[in-house]
Amino acid sequence: MNTSLDGPPIKVLLVDDEGLVRSGFKALLDSEEDIEVVGEAADGAQAVEQARAVRPDVVLMDIRMPNVDGIQATKQIVAIRGLEHVRILILTTYDTDAYVFEGLQAGASGFLLKDAGPAELLHGIRVVAAGDSLLAPRITRRLISQFTAQRAASQVAEERLAVLTEREREVLALVGEGMSNDEIGAALFLSPATARTHVSHAMVKLGARDRAQLVVFAYQTGLVSP
Repeated sequence: MNTSLDGPPIKVLLVDDEGLVRSGFKALLDSEEDIEVVGEAADGAQAVEQARAVRPDVVLMDIRMPNVDGIQATKQIVAIRGLEHVRILILTTYDTDAYVFEGLQAGASGFLLKDAGPAELLHGIRVVAAGDSLLAPRITRRLISQFTAQRAASQVAEERLAVLTEREREVLALVGEGMSNDEIGAALFLSPATARTHVSHAMVKLGARDRAQLVVFAYQTGLVSP
């Protein structure tokens, strides 16, 4: 996806049940040349409708909303044919940490804390629009570790990992540690392009939507210990 100033702007759908919050986000995003707010929604049901209508590149999704919450809305949006390109960036607060793992499982490409500064918010939108995942290593690893600890024991890891080659397992484990393709290449003495290829193959074989879901998978199967 082209996110440069020379290409089309990143189309963003704002989803939050608080009008003042949406207005604040809109004012910030509208000041950026490479970002365009194309719609707003006050709950998850409206978010799904708006996603169908405006076909955004990125959905900035709150979790706690009336009627349909952000987790359910995320599941619905990623399942809509023709919206495979849409990336969902979950907004959370420390008291909603328990929902972050559910959001990643539902198909979100990452998350931001609601008190993130303007620069962090803009960076997050551009990162997920470019097809990458926003997984702040320190916070995200803590959260995923916390909420997968009780799940890992119930997973049949070897059956789920059987489709991967030994190298792909190694790469998946490093993705789970939050490493970039460059860092994976350096750790395994591979070029970044080769590392990216292994990551892509693992995504296809495991049916992962994006890198965020690979991180979840790495924890679920025990490749990365909580």
